[in-house]
Amino acid sequence: MNQTIETILNHRSVRDFEDKALTKDQIATLVDCAQAASTSSYLQAYSIVGVTDPDKKQALAKLAINSNTVVDSGHFFVFCADMYRHQMIGEMEEVDVTPSIESTEMFMVGSIDAALAAQNTALAAESMGLGICYIGGLRNDMGLVSEILNLPNHCVPLFGLAVGYPAVINDKKPRLPRVNVYHENSYESDPTHYKNQLEDYNQTTMDYYKERTNGNRQDKWTTQISKGLINPNRLYVGEFVKSRGLNN
Repeated sequence: MNQTIETILNHRSVRDFEDKALTKDQIATLVDCAQAASTSSYLQAYSIVGVTDPDKKQALAKLAINSNTVVDSGHFFVFCADMYRHQMIGEMEEVDVTPSIESTEMFMVGSIDAALAAQNTALAAESMGLGICYIGGLRNDMGLVSEILNLPNHCVPLFGLAVGYPAVINDKKPRLPRVNVYHENSYESDPTHYKNQLEDYNQTTMDYYKERTNGNRQDKWTTQISKGLINPNRLYVGEFVKSRGLNN
């Protein structure tokens, strides 16, 4: 096992950071690593906004309901699906690219490009001894995030990435069994077989929480996830994205 694989397998979210900002060189390196990620058809359909202004960090933290992680991070990155520069390309080349950049396919491309860039950033940060935490709570109010960051049309915020020096490192959460995730040649969807695998994983997660909380918590994974899925969340997102000129 090489060092890269060890870094990947040792991942855990860090939510408590030391009061220490990243250096300009560290930030530049992380952005360079983000840009080295694969990108569909060389489109590079994403942008990253680094947030250092204390007031803006506070505002983003409040709407994300994750104040300490955002505010105390050494640097906060916001990853966006971005077709604004491609609209500029159309104007420069005097061609109509609007139907293309406003398609569902291009929104998926931008979202995937942003996710790939973010994961490169996360792995690079962890390899540097830093901790990371993804902040999906920015989607609680994408309109407000867009206002705070002055995002143009055809650019929407997808998630944040808090990076910094870990103050507390939690235990690594157990993932689903490999057989529940990896299917070879054909999807294994037999209900009995599938549910048996999930019951095994329930026991794994119960043991994890029991040990982590000294017996105060013994959540089953299926119970935890089902509670989160009972009520649909952020139903405004589809219309908001369309209002920004994407996924039409």
